[in-house]
Amino acid sequence: MNKVRVDKWLWATRFYKTRAMAAAAINGGHIHLNGQRIKPSRVASVGDEISITKAPYTFIVGVKNLSDKRGSASIAQTLYEETPASQKKREEIRQQLRLQAANNPTPSKRPDKQQRRKIIRFKNINEV
Repeated sequence: MNKVRVDKWLWATRFYKTRAMAAAAINGGHIHLNGQRIKPSRVASVGDEISITKAPYTFIVGVKNLSDKRGSASIAQTLYEETPASQKKREEIRQQLRLQAANNPTPSKRPDKQQRRKIIRFKNINEV
């Protein structure tokens, strides 16, 4: 096998749960092959570089092997290799998101009935 459709490859590598989701991502401009926007029917070859944007992360992977069949996760990981720069950037974004989550105040418990009624009254002040 020398070439395979990009939507099939993305599905086989488990970046997307279905081929339809992979095709929708390609049509939405979230997938780039060698720096160019593509269509789902475009073929991928060994050595191509695919950029996959799944907010807030961007994966930049090199195609190592081709497959048009979905296998286990361990097999899927052998089909591509993520660049070290991509891994580093994703880790930085992950750390930023953790810090943002730590700064958000979270209540210790859910509001009880009386507190819920106060919240609803507060939200509906301008609706009268």
